[in-house]
Amino acid sequence: MAAPMTWKRLVFSAYTPAFSWVFTRITDRFFRTHDRRRGSAVLLLAPLLAEADSAPLASSRPPGFTGIEGLHSRFHWMADHVPAFRVPGGHIRILHSPDEFYQAMKARIKTAKRRVVMASLYLGTGPLEQDLVDCMEEALARSQEDHAPDLKVSFLLDYTRGSRGKHNSRTMLLPLLQRFPDQMRVSLYHTPDLRGLLRLLVPERFNETIGVQHIKAYLFDNSLIISGANLSDSYFTNRQDRYVLLEDCEEVVDFFAELVGAVGDVSLQLQPDNSVHMMEGMVHPYKGNRADFSASAQKRIMEVVNTARVRQSMLETECPEVPDSDRMVPNDTWIFPLMQMKPLGIYLDEQITKQLLIEAGGDSVIYLTSGYFNLTRTYMQLVLGAAADYRILMASPEVNGFFGAKGVAGAIPEAYVHLARQFYNKVCQLGQQRRVHLHEYHRPNWTFHAKGLWYYVGGRDHPCLTLIGSPNFGYRSVHRDLEAQIAIVTENEELQMQLQQEQEELYQSSTQVSNSTFNQPDRHVKLWVKLVTPLIKNFF
Repeated sequence: MAAPMTWKRLVFSAYTPAFSWVFTRITDRFFRTHDRRRGSAVLLLAPLLAEADSAPLASSRPPGFTGIEGLHSRFHWMADHVPAFRVPGGHIRILHSPDEFYQAMKARIKTAKRRVVMASLYLGTGPLEQDLVDCMEEALARSQEDHAPDLKVSFLLDYTRGSRGKHNSRTMLLPLLQRFPDQMRVSLYHTPDLRGLLRLLVPERFNETIGVQHIKAYLFDNSLIISGANLSDSYFTNRQDRYVLLEDCEEVVDFFAELVGAVGDVSLQLQPDNSVHMMEGMVHPYKGNRADFSASAQKRIMEVVNTARVRQSMLETECPEVPDSDRMVPNDTWIFPLMQMKPLGIYLDEQITKQLLIEAGGDSVIYLTSGYFNLTRTYMQLVLGAAADYRILMASPEVNGFFGAKGVAGAIPEAYVHLARQFYNKVCQLGQQRRVHLHEYHRPNWTFHAKGLWYYVGGRDHPCLTLIGSPNFGYRSVHRDLEAQIAIVTENEELQMQLQQEQEELYQSSTQVSNSTFNQPDRHVKLWVKLVTPLIKNFF
């Protein structure tokens, strides 16, 4: 019995992301003739191996603009590409801890009357997650006391991650789906890149490296939490992320409800018997033609984006300075939703992030953070060639989510150390140490998952812009996964102070990286990890 078990472990250990690429090429060649007639190859990962730059956006920023009094003029070029929602800054609150995030969701689920929409990579299976599901069950049961219950609950999760193991996200939600079939919807997005031989050969867990649904948006009536945190116990207890709560912002919440609904429409629908099927008339993500699926999904999602963009542009033209009519509160803040779904031909977040980095002048300081520091080549070149100062926060090895993992995954923190050292060496080679600083986050018994940036202009003490949501500025975020975040541009001093406090609290738990950092024993990177990292960095 020992020999077969050893052989099985050997075979399964081979299914690393590097071998996923090999299977991709085999699959592509095997099906090329068949799919030529259908209009696409089975799996195209060429863009991941040779990065293609998207066209830069045109900016309407006035030449020579300085100062913070004209933030609308400085950043409103984004409204030419994505919807722009003007809201009162006083309706936005930064949450600081996993527990605050968890309690905010529970409280709003309990009081929801009309809708609860949850978009995440997955839903965990522990007691805290079960408590969240129980809150939804109670809210749905209360709504049925009315003869015409209005409350609808919708989940959007990733198919591969949500189906992992016997007890998983699907089994957690089946009781709700069975008890409230008319009020409950569970959509499981399946990447079109996992198909053919690749789908048959790559085992559970490793299949998630091909691409996932990564959006984290949580809606409760007219309130919205945008975050990078998943619905799992560590994200509720000791995994540091970022979270922003928008209250009574109906237009923004409506947009995200429609966006999540559009992605849900092109996803597999979970049934009460735990089977899945596509909605009628929708192209199947891995059985149907890949090009047809991507085109139909892009059309469905961009209908939501473009309709909202035109509507908001018309509203802005008609009443550009109208305060909140109910409370006479000034609408001093703009929300720009940014989506990145390159497998579906949508790359708005990438384009706008690039333009922000390009336009950051010598009067700007950008604090950028990523739980998984693996900048794309384009982002790296923009940072290294910019005039702005950069303070980049990343996870130290011991707070990396893969630290201590078994098997191949246990080497991932070393790969990130290797990538960080390569970037630091480039900074030093270019003599940019005074302008570009790296920081490592440390916190005993915690992990680090925060991502986004804070943008300071004109030597001001408070940031006027932040990016917050699911993207990590890395290869996966840009090329593989479905991502969404928001750009918040604000003239509201209280909100600016909240953003500054958030940024400072995270950086206070960090140390600045220097040459000596990489000479420490716990920064040693094995030779095989150095050799493999260039092959697999596009997968994490």
